[in-house]
Amino acid sequence: MAKRISDEPAFVLHRYDWSESSLILEVFTRQHGRVALVAKGAKRPSSNFRPVLLPLQPLRIAFGGDTEIRTLKGAEWTGGQVMPSGGALLSGYHLNELLMRLLARDDPHPRLFDAYAAAVNVLGSPHSEAIEPSLRAFELILLREIGLLPALDRQTLTLASLEAEVRYSLIPEAGLIAIGEQEERAGLAGERWTALEAALGDPAPFQSTLRVAAESGTELKPQLRALLHYHCGVNQLRTRQLMMDLQSL
Repeated sequence: MAKRISDEPAFVLHRYDWSESSLILEVFTRQHGRVALVAKGAKRPSSNFRPVLLPLQPLRIAFGGDTEIRTLKGAEWTGGQVMPSGGALLSGYHLNELLMRLLARDDPHPRLFDAYAAAVNVLGSPHSEAIEPSLRAFELILLREIGLLPALDRQTLTLASLEAEVRYSLIPEAGLIAIGEQEERAGLAGERWTALEAALGDPAPFQSTLRVAAESGTELKPQLRALLHYHCGVNQLRTRQLMMDLQSL
């Protein structure tokens, strides 16, 4: 029998036209991971789905079926979340693109879902200074949850402990390595990496990781960007290119 799931926390990551009246949704759920759903009749003006199936908005959904693309049975907005705008909106699409590229379907990650919900909440808040640290925190948690982030409290190749004042760089092909004083490669002091590792081990890692990321300056961003591009198999994420194109205008 087709299994029906009810009252499941979810966010819409992406939507495609399926017919003149229906949509295919890529949805991130807390207990079931990323799932594909068909929302029948969602494009009709009278549809109850039409006003709620928006990205970056918290939903409670019901769905069922035993095929790869299941059927959306119900969806309601849970409220309390302002839709991001401007650069914050593009940052939200960046999070969605990462999940679409890196997260396998039907692979649940409740901690990652909670981190995503927290990051989206920051994007909708008036505290713009917290956006960049929140993106770094989410990227770190995503990479750790899907097994693509090495331990940050030791050198990857030698497993030697980090020295507090020595700078280390996160390299896609080699993990965490020490860098010389004359090298211009982006890096962080060993104590910063160790603090990030401890924050990621917190039972609720988003806030802890956000605080350490905020204290780590701008050098964390290019290192995580290179690692994400490496694992996504692209030279540039679409949302990053869109942001650059808009800035050039």
